[in-house]
Amino acid sequence: MNLVLLGAPGAGKGTQAQRLVAEFGVAHISTGDLLRAAVAAQSEFGVAAKKYMDAGELVPDQLVIDLVKERLAADDAQKGFILDGFPRNTMQAVTLDSELSAMGRELDCALLVDVPAEVIIGRLSSRRTCRSCGYTGTASDETCPSCAGEMYQRDDDKPETIKNRLDVYEKNTAPLVEYYRGQGILKIVDGDRAADEVYAETKEVLGL
Repeated sequence: MNLVLLGAPGAGKGTQAQRLVAEFGVAHISTGDLLRAAVAAQSEFGVAAKKYMDAGELVPDQLVIDLVKERLAADDAQKGFILDGFPRNTMQAVTLDSELSAMGRELDCALLVDVPAEVIIGRLSSRRTCRSCGYTGTASDETCPSCAGEMYQRDDDKPETIKNRLDVYEKNTAPLVEYYRGQGILKIVDGDRAADEVYAETKEVLGL
C-alpha cells in the first residue's frame, strides 16, 4: 500500500492514517510531524520552517521534499507508506512521482478526505496539544489525559491562522485532486462523520 492522503488541514487525515498503520503495518509519513520534530529540535531546517508554519503558510517545496525523500528511504517505509500532508501542490506531486520511480516504486491511490471548511474551522479552533508528549485533545482537556502535561493551543490552530491555512490549501493543494483524478488513482471519502464510519468507507474504497 503506497498511499497519498489528501484533504484540508483538520479534515481527519491523521486519524485515518493512524488506523491504517495500526491494522496494516505500513509507515505513516506525516510532514506536519516531521516539521514539528525539526522545530522542536531547533535544527537548521526547523528554524527555517517555523516562521512559515507560525504564519499558516506552506514551507518551501525543496525543504519538504528533502525531508520526505530521507523518510521514504527508511527501513519501515519499504513495505508500504501513507503520505500525510505531502505532496501539497502539483510540482511536489510530479517530483514525488519521479523520486518514487527512481526507487522502483509507485503510488497505488490518492485518497481525498472531504470535509466542509466551516466544519474544519470548528474542529481546529477547539484543538489543544500537550506540551510534554504531543497528545492532541480538545479545549475541555485542562491537562493531558496521557501524561498530565500542560495543554495549549498551537499558533496554527487559532481561528485567524486556520482561515489563512484553508485559503492557502484551496489555492495550492486543491489542484492535486484533478492531478490524481487524471492519473486514475483518486478515491474520495466523506470525512464529515464519526471516525469509525470514515474508516469503514476508507477501507472499502481502498479494497482492504
